[in-house]
Amino acid sequence: MYTVPFGKDHLSFDLPAGMNGAVVASRNTKPLKDLKRAIFQALAEPVDSPRIHELANPRDRVCIVFTDITRASMDHMLVPAMLRELETAGVPDDRITLLCGVGLHRPSTPQEKRIKLGEEVVARYRVVDHDAQDPAGLVDLGKTESGIPLTINRLAYEADLLMATGIVEPHQFAGYSGGRKTVAVGAAGEAMIAYTHGPKMMDHPGTRLGKIEGNLFHEGVTEAARRAGLKFIFNVVQDEQKRPVAMFAGEPEATFHKLVSEARKLYEVPIHRQYDVAVAGVGYPKDANIYQACRAASYLFFAPLPVVKEGGVIIVPAPTPEGAGKGVGEERFFKKMRNAADMPSLLKELRASGYPPGAQRAFIMAKVLEKIDVIVVGSETPDIIRQVHMIPAADMEEAFRISAQKIGRGDLEVLIVPHALLTLPIVT
Repeated sequence: MYTVPFGKDHLSFDLPAGMNGAVVASRNTKPLKDLKRAIFQALAEPVDSPRIHELANPRDRVCIVFTDITRASMDHMLVPAMLRELETAGVPDDRITLLCGVGLHRPSTPQEKRIKLGEEVVARYRVVDHDAQDPAGLVDLGKTESGIPLTINRLAYEADLLMATGIVEPHQFAGYSGGRKTVAVGAAGEAMIAYTHGPKMMDHPGTRLGKIEGNLFHEGVTEAARRAGLKFIFNVVQDEQKRPVAMFAGEPEATFHKLVSEARKLYEVPIHRQYDVAVAGVGYPKDANIYQACRAASYLFFAPLPVVKEGGVIIVPAPTPEGAGKGVGEERFFKKMRNAADMPSLLKELRASGYPPGAQRAFIMAKVLEKIDVIVVGSETPDIIRQVHMIPAADMEEAFRISAQKIGRGDLEVLIVPHALLTLPIVT
């Protein structure tokens, strides 16, 4: 019996007779036992930086950019601890803005803000959502040497002290997320998000999971955060159960690299061959919509070597109650996928004409679906699954039956990755 996350619960299944299964998971690392002590220690001994209360001045305007609801970051513990440091420094509450780095996702709801920050913080401080499509709320930071247009939220740029939270984990484009990305993408303008998620960036050989060196996306994020004036980050590395195994705070670049070193030990796991089929677990909140849930398939496909053989299948159990997703980016993804005749023609179109932010997921999934099939199990919106050129299946039994039909045989080798967004299988 195998088990993968499904919404806020789990889905258990057996393989059909004749199929062989193997499970791969991130390494077993002990989680931090005393989170309050770990938070205190991280802020008391920051990496290459003074403490927050030493960086802050009572007259400063302070902005903390925190992750939105699609990121399972423990902001409800990190942000209050940062705020206590600001209180020690004498910074008045009305000089502090908490900015939700939604990028081009939909705005966060009042309830989501309370989940992310806690009731007391939301009641006490100014909490706002970033708007990537509001020119008046953005600042132009120029371009990088490689031509990336850099823009940032005005509240973040004009702050005397700019800080951010985040999670460091494998990322489709940046190699590893977290660090500067919460500010540089979460609080960026549409033009920057469009370019960094555009076809040139997506086709670049350096844009791979787990890769930082030679990664233009990572270089753009680093430069954007530097020009925006990001001074301090507080990030965590989490295991498959979303339990923190490492946390560091301090100067953005040094802190990020220290966290990446810890993340590599946890997430990168060797496997000895490619498989016919992979089952890619997601779980809440990422499996609430197709836009986020299909990352599981693309993560396994865009590992340094694809985990599944060409012509194979990736199965993604996901309830997707929000359908394709409700944000601007999600709607653009859905429109491109729905209107596509097939994946090769969609790729040709997008490479020729480019695409707006959000539609990069259509480009990524077209590259995946050109080579393999993706089956989504248990979706509450099966018609939308079909419209985005994926295959809905009511349960795992049906998914394996479809897989055998697609591949043309029943003796399939199946890799089960319970937490596909937090496990990076490296084919050795």
